[in-house]
Amino acid sequence: MKEIGRIFRALSDPTRLRAFLLLMERDLCVCELIFILDMSQSRVSHQLKPLRDADLVETRREGRWIIYSIPGNVKRTLAPFLRQYSSKDIAESKAVIRDLERLKVCLQKNIRKTCGKEVA
Repeated sequence: MKEIGRIFRALSDPTRLRAFLLLMERDLCVCELIFILDMSQSRVSHQLKPLRDADLVETRREGRWIIYSIPGNVKRTLAPFLRQYSSKDIAESKAVIRDLERLKVCLQKNIRKTCGKEVA
């Protein structure tokens, strides 16, 4: 029961749910999530912690980046649940639609490559 409660608490926050849905689409680093969610680094990191604590998100290092991803078992378990119970809400969410549009821009601009570099 404890684990189920922790999972639902982690996903109950709209910002955490948005981050989780983005990570369901693809693995992302914090700088990409900052760009997509249009939030500060500290706020994004703060939102990722409950997802990590609930084992909904895992990390790996790629060079200087920490990459966040959804473990395969979580995807297999939660994707059908999200499709069945909230697909319409998610599909019609202005925030989620905006996030997916910004994800495309993020990938086109290769935000990860420019992350941390001084902008002149």
